[in-house]
Amino acid sequence: MKFASFKINESETYGVVEQGLLIDLVGLMKDIKCDLSFPNELLQGIEEGEEFIDRVLQILRKAGEKVKEHSYEESMITWLSPVPNVKRNIICVGKNYRDHAIEMGSEKEIPKDIMIFTKATNTVVGHQQTVFHHEELTQELDYEGELAVVIGKKGKCIPPEKALDFIFGYTIVNDITARDLQKKHSQFFIGKSLDTTCPMGPVVVTKDEIDDPHSLNITTRINTEIRQQSNTREMIFTIPYIISTLSKGMTLEAGDIIATGTPAGVGKGFSPPRFLKKGDIVEVSIESVGVLTNQLQA
Repeated sequence: MKFASFKINESETYGVVEQGLLIDLVGLMKDIKCDLSFPNELLQGIEEGEEFIDRVLQILRKAGEKVKEHSYEESMITWLSPVPNVKRNIICVGKNYRDHAIEMGSEKEIPKDIMIFTKATNTVVGHQQTVFHHEELTQELDYEGELAVVIGKKGKCIPPEKALDFIFGYTIVNDITARDLQKKHSQFFIGKSLDTTCPMGPVVVTKDEIDDPHSLNITTRINTEIRQQSNTREMIFTIPYIISTLSKGMTLEAGDIIATGTPAGVGKGFSPPRFLKKGDIVEVSIESVGVLTNQLQA
């Protein structure tokens, strides 16, 4: 199942995507006067886990032809991040593809232990939303297409073999980065946390729809030109390892977002570097998840 958050006539809602249409679950629930309790936003549904998915299926079956009355084409809605009100910083894995680590310096850059940083919640925007260029702060704005994990239930000290049980689904993140600020401040947080620099979406795909998250093609295009092209099998640290390592000393919460790293082909990796310019269109596509598209402020 694919879940999305969006606006209809400036009213925020969420629903599921089926056959290219977005079904407004909140509006549908009100219309059919269903006796099932139902969350007002997707984050609350994620916190309820698989029971929430089962309830959505029941509602869609019960609604019958009413579903058509609450279905919208993409042109009729404004996309939001699937989780518009992220509770905590986005957790990010650095240099998790060998070829990307090398393009950022040399083989010495390949991490022996997992590298973790975060992006502030103010960075999150949705599919087709504008990304600020921040020209007054940076001349080296870069892109990083990534598969992201959405945690589905609270957990601590999670063993790797149980880690996938704690996932609600998967989405796409573009970890846009100000490389010069990253270098200037000798850490990642400021360079990673400028407003609008974490496009996310367009949907969250529930984990049951993806047999193996480590066999997905991932491609990033800038103005239709392919810059990144790889597969998630090239990750150095697997998703179960990432979740298990994070949870050893930190409780993971439902709704947490974990970006799993980016492959080679970022702007800084070219000679000379090819950073983002005003008006650029960035498109990140991941097999079985979707396509996330955003344009830089003109």
